[in-house]
Amino acid sequence: MKSGLIFNIQKFSLQDGPGIRTTVFFLGCPLRCQWCHNPESQSFHPRLLLATRRCIGCGRCQFACPHQATRKRSLCQHCGHCATACPTLAREMVGRRVTVSEVMDTINQDRVFYEESGGGVTFSGGEPLAQPDFLLALLQTCRKQALHTAVDTSGYAPLASLEAIAPYTDLFLYDLKLLAEEKHRYFTGVSNQLILSNLKWLVRQKKNFFLRLPIIPGITDTDEQITLLQSHLRELGQVKQINLLPYHALAQDKYRRLGQPYPLEGTPEPSPEQMQAIAEALKPYCEQIQIGG
Repeated sequence: MKSGLIFNIQKFSLQDGPGIRTTVFFLGCPLRCQWCHNPESQSFHPRLLLATRRCIGCGRCQFACPHQATRKRSLCQHCGHCATACPTLAREMVGRRVTVSEVMDTINQDRVFYEESGGGVTFSGGEPLAQPDFLLALLQTCRKQALHTAVDTSGYAPLASLEAIAPYTDLFLYDLKLLAEEKHRYFTGVSNQLILSNLKWLVRQKKNFFLRLPIIPGITDTDEQITLLQSHLRELGQVKQINLLPYHALAQDKYRRLGQPYPLEGTPEPSPEQMQAIAEALKPYCEQIQIGG
């Protein structure tokens, strides 16, 4: 049976597509967005999170660690021995291998809520298309069980992977970061050319998709970006829905727990007035705009 790596399954989600949903978060992402709110999802291997405030100084982790990394974090191999020994969850491994059957068992626990709310299942990440075979197997199983499916993706994946899952995906939640190529490379670590060409393919194939636009002050809310967005949306044709996702700094603690610096330290959150102004600027190019979700 197909298996893959995930780092969370979130029930009763209201932000990842229509209705009440279960969101399955895949581990691993080829992008390195500086505003990423799930930095623990970037690696394709389970990683250790450290919450020093929970530590009671019992010393069990020191005896359990085979790499002597409890005193020098740079030696950590993310093996998880210290997390197993920790009685307070001050040390926690993020990421685990699961089978399609195990994921479906969790999904089906809340089937009644999907049916009553018009919801379903969303596969997010990380980047779900970075594990294409596992994603395809899950989508095919959901289709057999008549579950509505959504895939939250950056679009940074081979077209063949997108073509394979498209017949089994009811809705794509397509994250569009930046349209200026050089800025996209700087802030995400990759080119946007594949992302834009895959989006055009979805349009040509008349696939159902919502655009999700992260609004990061000073980065994705500039006059240049808004003008490029207007031009690109005009080229795509009428988009069914755009979700404007306001930046927040709630992930800073996750970066600390991973032992990583937070790239956007000091970046303010956009005001409601700023979000509304962007919504008004993009309103002529889509059927519906939502702030959040």
